[in-house]
Amino acid sequence: MSFAHLSPATLRQWLESDRPLTVVDIRDPLSFAGGHITHSQHLDNATVGAFIDQAPPETPVVVVCYHGHSSQQAASWLAGQGFSDVYSLDGGFEQWRHEHLDYVDTTS
Repeated sequence: MSFAHLSPATLRQWLESDRPLTVVDIRDPLSFAGGHITHSQHLDNATVGAFIDQAPPETPVVVVCYHGHSSQQAASWLAGQGFSDVYSLDGGFEQWRHEHLDYVDTTS
């Protein structure tokens, strides 16, 4: 099981096309509350068990971190948990915010 890299531009296209998709943000709760990709959900050690139990394993999952590094480890781990279509967002939230500020939600 493995994951793929995803560019911010491709994620933007997927979000705009209403493609079935789950975006999970693994940054710390304060950073997430300060701004996150629209329609993303926060995922941490406390919530990952429920996520694995409830998320459809066939729905694509995009993992977001700060700069696109730790999301690769998390994406690989999720792929190992049975998710068949897992991506790590290249450049992380920082690149996303720089390129797609209109798709940043500041409400938790």
